Amino acid sequence: MPSLPHGEALGGIESRRRQHLGKRGVGKGTDGGKPGRRAGNRVRQRWQAAPRDKPVTVEAGLDESGLAGVVEVADADTAASALVLQQFRPAGGRELVDQTHARVLGRQARERGRARRGRVGRRTAGLCPPDGARYAAEVVSRLILHEDEHLLVINKPAGWNTHAPHPFAGEGVYDWLRHREPRWAHLAIIHRLDKATSGVLVFAKTPVANRSLTDQFTRHLVRKRYLLLTATPPPERELLVRSRLVRRGERYASDARAPAGREAITRFVQRGNGPGGATVVEAEPRTGRTHQIRVHAAEQGFPVLGDTLYGGPAADRLYLHAAQLELADPLTGAMRRFAAEPEFAEPARDRLREAMIVPEETDAWRVAHSEAPLPGWYIDRWGDWLLANGPDTAGTSRERQAVQEELERWCRRYGLRGALCRRGRGDPQARARNANPGQWMCGDVAPAAWTVRENGVRFEVRLGGPADVATTATSGRQERAGGPDASPTAPGGSGSVGLFLDQRDNRRRLLVNHVAAGFPAFPNPPVGAAVLNLFAYTCGFSVCAAKAGAQTTSVDLSRRYLEWGQRNFVLNGLDPAQHEFLHGDVFEWLRRLARKARRFAVVLVDPPTFSTSKASGVFRAEADYERLVRAVLPLIGPAGRLFASTNAATLAPERFVAGLHRAVAAGGRRILEEHYAPQPPDFPSSSEAPAYLKTTWLRLD
Repeated sequence: MPSLPHGEALGGIESRRRQHLGKRGVGKGTDGGKPGRRAGNRVRQRWQAAPRDKPVTVEAGLDESGLAGVVEVADADTAASALVLQQFRPAGGRELVDQTHARVLGRQARERGRARRGRVGRRTAGLCPPDGARYAAEVVSRLILHEDEHLLVINKPAGWNTHAPHPFAGEGVYDWLRHREPRWAHLAIIHRLDKATSGVLVFAKTPVANRSLTDQFTRHLVRKRYLLLTATPPPERELLVRSRLVRRGERYASDARAPAGREAITRFVQRGNGPGGATVVEAEPRTGRTHQIRVHAAEQGFPVLGDTLYGGPAADRLYLHAAQLELADPLTGAMRRFAAEPEFAEPARDRLREAMIVPEETDAWRVAHSEAPLPGWYIDRWGDWLLANGPDTAGTSRERQAVQEELERWCRRYGLRGALCRRGRGDPQARARNANPGQWMCGDVAPAAWTVRENGVRFEVRLGGPADVATTATSGRQERAGGPDASPTAPGGSGSVGLFLDQRDNRRRLLVNHVAAGFPAFPNPPVGAAVLNLFAYTCGFSVCAAKAGAQTTSVDLSRRYLEWGQRNFVLNGLDPAQHEFLHGDVFEWLRRLARKARRFAVVLVDPPTFSTSKASGVFRAEADYERLVRAVLPLIGPAGRLFASTNAATLAPERFVAGLHRAVAAGGRRILEEHYAPQPPDFPSSSEAPAYLKTTWLRLD
């Protein structure tokens, strides 16, 4: 049974608990790694701790249903039980045992004659807000290590910034968390990890924690332990490096003569051999200077593998991982330790996506977005199948082999049934030139239609779109003008299979009524709120709003897409007859709704980049978006929300937002609050490949 030092966070418990809980509560046991019992039997883990002066045994897992948490405490006095039970909380759920109950748990158990076999007490609490599947999904999250009233501790994947470098960049993990859950709205950044570095990162949730942790980091009282891989072993088994660091362009360097240099101290210890013949080195920074581990390792002759900025050999990632943090509890002062083992053997791009996806809730996401080793390829998971689109060229035999191997690897990793490969992505002319409509690279051929899950919501997807798709380019965003966001084209079908994955987080904002910190998606509780979804396509936004309780009106030029949308309603237990589906030109319907004095709490605008219709003529997002917004404004009620989105790659985000401001002002309304939401992290952007998707939520007067 692992022994924890005095007062360790039982964040370690949270971390270990997650490592052993799999789908439906299935996981590895604690006895030599043997598989745990399946759902229907409890999966248990045990730890030792000494939060006061007596050992405490904590046993935790899922109950027989797989949906409720169980905590058991043995061989401890009531005070120790209270501390342990108070600190043991699941990420995303209510605490298992509240503090008041914990204080009297031991006494109650003894009075009722249940203190047998040294057990102090036991309590089972429902953890399902609002249903059990959500909790079962959250406990297997690979991102959250620990959460309590004051702290949130995560295992940041490589390739994700700690925070966004500028307002229109992709969200950092801090931004993503802060705008994801109301309870995380007041997170504070205490320290940072480089984008390319993975590992333990702690945020403060309260002013008390913010002050305490800031003081500890400033005074270098926090103990940090990193692990790195290097192709060149250090000259000695143990090194203590001390220097003064100065910045020189993008790099830092040691310079003893620089008066402005800041002292940096790092201790290195060799820890054996790593994968591929690399050497594992432990690094303990005694100070917290930017890049100090990377600079000191390089200057001592063993640069970090993948750290080309400091002379390291090229690799698929920077092999540097923040493995452990030890700090004082902001409330009690007890020392707490949080740890996460490195996952150097896993591709960093897979780890990043899996950190943000709850597999029990979502089985459709962007697997690869023109990233190494497949630049130019965009690959999506759709339930049990992969759909891939690549450049409009045959490619070399080596490239074809690389594509084949990656698709087969992903199919094995996620247990998928097959993978379809197409070329000429997003380019109708290229598709017309391509005589091969697609090739099944591995596994089974998918059916014509099947169901996927996104944030617990079910959607129908199809390889072949409706018959009118090829000739109707004004319906929703089914044709994305060649942008890299288009879903893979299926044989004989349109540019999408029925859902645009880059809008996943925005659909969730409607589902949970939370746009960003302090910004609900609806002016009032969503039940009964009127929502207008323009260019509705297959009604993904409408379904999520309806799941939240809203009354939706969906407008689209394609009758068959609206019928598809109605099937999505039925898949989610919603009656389409209780909602409106309006077929026709959007501008014409805006005029008709305005004449009827209709008002909506939320209006969703996500038009195609380019479209034509008999009633309204040509629409180009770059030139006509402001006209569209002005036509929408009379339909938005007091304190209403406007969601505006475009995938026009040539329309810069600054221009897009400025245009929204001009249109709102011209319509005689005022913006009271706004939130710019970039494309999600599984659609990464960079200076070389800037984000194409621009979305903004506005709260109007």
